[in-house]
Amino acid sequence: MNAVESVSVTKTYGNVPAIENVSLVIAPNRITGFIGPNGAGKTTLLKLIAGYLKPKAGDVLIFGEKPFNSLKVSANCIFVDDCMHFPPTLNLDDIYSMAGRVYANWDKRLAYALADHFGLDTKHSHSRLSRGQQSTFNAILGLAAHCPVTIFDEPMLGMDLGVRRDFYRAILKDYMLHPRNILFSSHMLHEAEELLEDVVLLKEGRNTLHMPLDKLQEYAIGLSGVKEVVNAAIKDARVIFSRSIGSDYTYAVIENTLDESDLHRAKLQGIETSAVAVAELCVYLTATRRGEIDDVFVQT
Repeated sequence: MNAVESVSVTKTYGNVPAIENVSLVIAPNRITGFIGPNGAGKTTLLKLIAGYLKPKAGDVLIFGEKPFNSLKVSANCIFVDDCMHFPPTLNLDDIYSMAGRVYANWDKRLAYALADHFGLDTKHSHSRLSRGQQSTFNAILGLAAHCPVTIFDEPMLGMDLGVRRDFYRAILKDYMLHPRNILFSSHMLHEAEELLEDVVLLKEGRNTLHMPLDKLQEYAIGLSGVKEVVNAAIKDARVIFSRSIGSDYTYAVIENTLDESDLHRAKLQGIETSAVAVAELCVYLTATRRGEIDDVFVQT
């Protein structure tokens, strides 16, 4: 049985679609990254999966069950974001105790070990923590719950670089000990890349691409050289991105369908080929802006 499945899911706010006709399947025990610019629909889709929202059309299934208003899904799914709020009368110890009563797989030892590692005083209330400390505590809560479906929606906001690095490592180590589905959205793909197994790309509420990370790493190739030579070489290719370098040279990113003979021919023509970083590729595939920033400064 699939862990997560959406079938032609649409969600609107008023007449504005946030998610439109999105279908995807996530196998059990995978770490999946949801990537896209602001407004792409990442949070809406993750809230639909968590059962916080009801789709306008289509179906969402968590292990075969619709999540909206489902106590079973609620008990087996945790949603972590920067909007988590707790009563100011409760300190972190109290929140941990509540989590132990709600989540069957709650790992109290891990929760306190991580709080100690990150310097959180569990006698303090959540509201007394800085923004970065709140994000750290929220992420600890999500990790220690050991829910079969764990959703982190931009969980690292406000965290220092060192804290983020430690938490990425904590997620990976705990996942290896306790495999489960972890859904992770982030703008910092270059940091989270080694954590992910699969990537879902969203653009303007639509699912642009969904594939294993290792396949995405080979999905595109960069070509640079004399403009007319490069343009001739890519005339039949799917061009993902291109940029002029001065008046005579160009850099282009294309879907990688080149074989060894194509690469040899490009080299003979003076075209340089290069790998494309996954973080850069995701930006190119989900860009909604027109042209390049340099175009703004062109004199007319």
